Amino acid sequence: MTRILLTGAAGQVGQELQQTLAPLGEVVIVTREQMDFSQADAVRQLVASIQPDVIVNAAAYTAVDKAESELELANLVNGTTPGILAEVAQQQGTGLIHISTDYVFDGSQSTPYRETDPTHPLGAYGSSKLLGEAAVRANCPLHMIIRTAWVYGAKGKVNFVKTMLRLGADREELRVVADQIGSPTWALDLATAIAQFIPQLTLDTAGTYHYTNSGVCSWYDFAIAIFEEATALGFPLKIQRVIPITTADYPTPARRPAFSVLSLQKTTQLLGSPPPYWRQSLRKMLLELKQLG
Repeated sequence: MTRILLTGAAGQVGQELQQTLAPLGEVVIVTREQMDFSQADAVRQLVASIQPDVIVNAAAYTAVDKAESELELANLVNGTTPGILAEVAQQQGTGLIHISTDYVFDGSQSTPYRETDPTHPLGAYGSSKLLGEAAVRANCPLHMIIRTAWVYGAKGKVNFVKTMLRLGADREELRVVADQIGSPTWALDLATAIAQFIPQLTLDTAGTYHYTNSGVCSWYDFAIAIFEEATALGFPLKIQRVIPITTADYPTPARRPAFSVLSLQKTTQLLGSPPPYWRQSLRKMLLELKQLG
């Protein structure tokens, strides 16, 4: 029986992974309280005691703006500790699935980023995730790094969809950035794909993959779609107008890539079909959210 160690199990992707990984074998769930990613020795000891066949690392420091002032912590959690997980995985002959991000790119392209395109993060968060990728590659040949983007889910504490619903219930007018382009990703779709990746992990398939939902939109387009779908499902909303603004109109501590569409060609080839279209997945997530009450 396959034993899978899941780190970051309390996060929005981690919670979905608990369900999608279950059919593959025994899932050993580890949250931040049980595995402190800032304590290297504790990480080594815990992995050694569990002796998993596969490690799925969904743990990360994800506060993009805060990372600008907490670079050391971001580098430790996103950079150093994945390297330690990779070291232990290699010593034990264990495979490692590691989740990364579109923020390793600078967004200057106008065509979808391939896995082999040059990386150039704009901020501390992207740099810390890039360190993690390099550490995983250097320490564990049997790995898959899965870059994703614009992740949201019904089980997440804070994400763009939940923020829009909260603000849309209180306000008649919202201003949303319209000049950043990407692909929303439903956490459940990502978790389902990771469960499909695991049986495929060999030294021949090892490497970096991109996974988002299919299709492309701006944050403004995404917001409009959220309100249209939520209205159709009977969510209580006051919102009347969504006004498109530029990134310059909404300054943040961390710079965001203006274009972070990831090529899905390699992933589609391995999994046999393209990821679901983003708007269909948004509708399913909103249905789930409504049922959760």
